[in-house]
Amino acid sequence: MKNINERIEKIIEHSQLSNSEFADAIEVPRSSISHIISGRNKPSLDFLVKIKNEFPTFTWDWMIYGEGEMQKSETDKIENIEKVETKKGEIEKPKAATLPDLFSLIDDENFGATESEDKVLKPIVPDYPTAGQSLKKSILDDSQRLDIEEKFETNKTIENQAVKVKRIVLFYDNGKFETFEP
Repeated sequence: MKNINERIEKIIEHSQLSNSEFADAIEVPRSSISHIISGRNKPSLDFLVKIKNEFPTFTWDWMIYGEGEMQKSETDKIENIEKVETKKGEIEKPKAATLPDLFSLIDDENFGATESEDKVLKPIVPDYPTAGQSLKKSILDDSQRLDIEEKFETNKTIENQAVKVKRIVLFYDNGKFETFEP
C-alpha cells in the first residue's frame, strides 16, 4: 500500500467499524473520513495521532510510510496491557527505573528552615526626601517661577511694540456676534 489514504481505509476495515463509527471513535467529523478515503484530502498529523491514540496496536512506521508490520508484535501487545486507561488517552505505569519524584528529595525535618539568618536579604530603602512637604514646596516654587517669567516676557514684548487694535469681535451666548473696527 503506497498511499496513506489506503492504509487508513485498511485500519477502518481492520477495526470492524463503519466509517461513521470510526469517525466518532477518533473524534473527527464524519465527512473527513469520506474525504480521506476518496483521496480528496490527505490526513493531517492531528488526524493520525487521534487514530494512534484510539488504536495503539498499529505501528507508526506502517501508518505513515507503509513500512514494517501493520500491528505491533505480541511483546508490544503485552506492554500495552500494563497501560492505564484515562479520559484523554493512555498513560504508562511508572517503571522501576524512573526518576524519584520531586517531594521524595525533600528532607521533611528541615523543610522550610534556612541555612543561616545572615543570608536573609534586608529590604533596600532608597534615600528619598523624607518630608513630603519639602518636595511639594520645591515643585511649587519651580512652577511659580515659570509663571512669573512668562508674565514678564509678555509684558516686554508689548512694551517694545507699538500695538494698534485692528478689530474687536464680541460673541454672544445666543450664537450671534458683532465686529467693531476703529
